[in-house]
Amino acid sequence: MRRRHRRITSSPELDITAFLNLMIVLVPVLLLGMVFSQVRMIELNFPGTQSGDVPPQEELKLVVTLIPEGIEIGDSERGVIKVLPAKAGEQNYAELRFVLRQIKTRIPDKTDIVLEVGPEIDYQTLVSTMDTVRSYPAVVAASVVEGELFPDVALMDAQEDRQLVTTSSSASGGGV
Repeated sequence: MRRRHRRITSSPELDITAFLNLMIVLVPVLLLGMVFSQVRMIELNFPGTQSGDVPPQEELKLVVTLIPEGIEIGDSERGVIKVLPAKAGEQNYAELRFVLRQIKTRIPDKTDIVLEVGPEIDYQTLVSTMDTVRSYPAVVAASVVEGELFPDVALMDAQEDRQLVTTSSSASGGGV
C-alpha cells in the first residue's frame, strides 16, 4: 500500500505594496483638490415672494434692466435714472458701478435691487451684472476689499420687446 504524503502547503503572502503606494499618492492629491472645488452660492429674492409688507411710497424701488442693447437704471415709481448703451456688444459695467455707487452714497441704508433680465441675455452676462450690482472693489489700508452696494438681488423677466429708453435727460445722466 502506498502512503500518501500530504504536501505542506503554505498560503501565499499578499503583496499590497503597489496598493499602498497608490494610496500614499492619491490621498494627498484628493485632499488638496477639495480646497479648490468650493461652491459659491448667491441668495436671490424674487419679487412678490417676501412677506406681505408694503414699502412706503417715498422709498426708492431701484430697478436695473439688462437687455442686449444695454443697461437701464431706474426707479419703478419715478422713471429712468440712467441709460447705459452697450458698446461693441459689451455691457458698460464700469459706468453701472459708478452710478450705483452714487445712489448708494445718497441712500446708504438701501440694500435691495431688482434685476430685470431680457430673455436673450446669456448666463455669464447675468452673473457679471449681479456681481457688479452687489459689490465694488475698494482699497482700504493698502488692500483691496469688497464694498457693499445692493447685495439683496431680486430677479425679474423683462418684456421680450423691451428697448432702451432714449431721452435726453436719461442719456446725459440728469436723473442721478
